[in-house]
Amino acid sequence: MNRLKDKRALITGGTSGIGLETARLFLSEGARLAITGRNPATLEEARRSLGADVLIIPADASDVAAQKTVAETVRRVFGGLDVLFLNAGIADLRPVEQWDERGFDHSFATNVKGPYFLIQAMLPIFANPASVVLNASVNAHVGMPATSVYGATKAALLSLARTLSGELISRGIRVNAVSPGPISTPLYGKLGLSEADRKTLAASVQNQVPVGRFGDATEIAHAIVFLASDESAFTVGSELMIDGGMGNL
Repeated sequence: MNRLKDKRALITGGTSGIGLETARLFLSEGARLAITGRNPATLEEARRSLGADVLIIPADASDVAAQKTVAETVRRVFGGLDVLFLNAGIADLRPVEQWDERGFDHSFATNVKGPYFLIQAMLPIFANPASVVLNASVNAHVGMPATSVYGATKAALLSLARTLSGELISRGIRVNAVSPGPISTPLYGKLGLSEADRKTLAASVQNQVPVGRFGDATEIAHAIVFLASDESAFTVGSELMIDGGMGNL
């Protein structure tokens, strides 16, 4: 299909998991694509996987100054932007008594502040119409232990989907969000847990999902393609819950 034919798209955190699967689907739908990431090794893997035509931009999502560099690179190479999928983020899960200011600030810088200032930096080059999709989480809705800071960052993104929609729709910029439930991605391997603890955590989480399984990254990617495409032209300030029913409990 060609639902994104000739659309210029940027995916932050496009080197693994939901970001990489969405990148593959964007390409199959005809998009001209750029991705960001901060790990040189995974950026190179993504380059090999996605092809030489994809614009690879090294960038740390928590660095406000870097967002201006990303925007300038996209402007220089693409001339403008039709689709922005803000996917880069971290899941730092700790009980409340284990948090410190440095960790708290890093989570909010990566998951909220960086994405916010990337949107700001992109304003001069957004097409009319354009679509912005924020990657939130079911954890903004459920009271799962050890997710107080992570859930708060994702709740902030959902608030931005609503408030920025009201502010930017007059410029033709739609802002929406997806809220995935537990998805089979490398995320759980980045939590610093032992293999046994990861399996225990995964089993505990899966037991809270009514459909009885983790989701697949491609299931999220298909929803993002819908929000990025003209098929969702009347969808503004919305949240798509893709969580196997977890948020309804």
